[in-house]
Amino acid sequence: MKRKILVCFGTRPEAIKMCSLVHHLKISNFEIKVCVTAQHREMLDQVLDFFEVIPDFDLNIMKPNQTLNELCGRIFSKFDIVLDEFKPDIVLVHGDTSTSSICALASFHRGVKVAHVEAGLRTYNKFSPFPEELNRQITGRIADFHFAPTITSENNLLSENVSKESITVTGNTVIDSLLWTVEKLKSGYTNDKINDIKSFVDFSKKIILVTGHRRENFGEGFLNICKSLSHIANHNDVEIVFPVHLNPNVQEPVMRLLSEHKNIHLIDPLDYPSFVWIMSKSYLIITDSGGVQEEAPSLGKPVLVMRDTTERPEAVDAGTVKLVGTDFEKITNATNELLSDDLAYQNMAKQHNPYGDGNANNRILEFLNQKL
Repeated sequence: MKRKILVCFGTRPEAIKMCSLVHHLKISNFEIKVCVTAQHREMLDQVLDFFEVIPDFDLNIMKPNQTLNELCGRIFSKFDIVLDEFKPDIVLVHGDTSTSSICALASFHRGVKVAHVEAGLRTYNKFSPFPEELNRQITGRIADFHFAPTITSENNLLSENVSKESITVTGNTVIDSLLWTVEKLKSGYTNDKINDIKSFVDFSKKIILVTGHRRENFGEGFLNICKSLSHIANHNDVEIVFPVHLNPNVQEPVMRLLSEHKNIHLIDPLDYPSFVWIMSKSYLIITDSGGVQEEAPSLGKPVLVMRDTTERPEAVDAGTVKLVGTDFEKITNATNELLSDDLAYQNMAKQHNPYGDGNANNRILEFLNQKL
């Protein structure tokens, strides 16, 4: 009888990092089923469509304006039904979302083993990022197996008395997915969003890609971010492309403060292949995203991170990423330096990617074959 693996995820970033692994597992000797909570609905569905992954279970837990506690409660009750129906031998969860921590805890309650993909990232500040940092720590305490993307992540787990035998350093699956997507783009893949962007962005100029969505940046943080971008837009040789997150706490200040600038393009959130395409065309990236910190170095793009802490210090140490927080002066000065100082730019753009070589999925499958 085949051993049964249930792969669980709920958000767009999780889907990006797990869909390539799903395809990898489906050509193995395991019985694989996919459960999505749909913690992100539309953005999740775009990734599922692109990677041609059809969930076996869709919990569809999102409701307008629900609290984190409501969200977690809905995941608990609906995921328990999935565990009862499929009876997996092991549940794979990813990263730092409420989906990962609640599915891990529900599996533990049922006596089902848990494997944590992208394990061991830490800031050790439970409010930054919130609630992701504590979600990771909770999942790390529950998991039986830990797929750490880097040596630093492994060392974090070892310092928490996680047994070395349960950890394997794999690299990050996001690089597997990124490289697969880049090849698809090179072979001619396009879509309506890519063609639309080509129609209004002047790619003869330096393209600055901006993303922002972190809860801890709501309020004054986003006001500072917008003020800095408004100042940066005074450069005549710059075009800023800003896919604006749907959260009203992001939409309101961004639209109010930036919509009048002709060279700041405020656009709807992008599907994954379109986002990879615009990353590849960018000169530099300003973001508060965790995943972008991992992806951009493989494309040779410097990243300024609008956070005071990061659970991904490897890129900072490697020189591909710089933390600038939400301080107007830091964001503005760091951007101006990269726009005007070619040596400073090359020092960030030409570093290697510490997060992987595109073989994380192979290493995860090999480990599961050994353990199961």
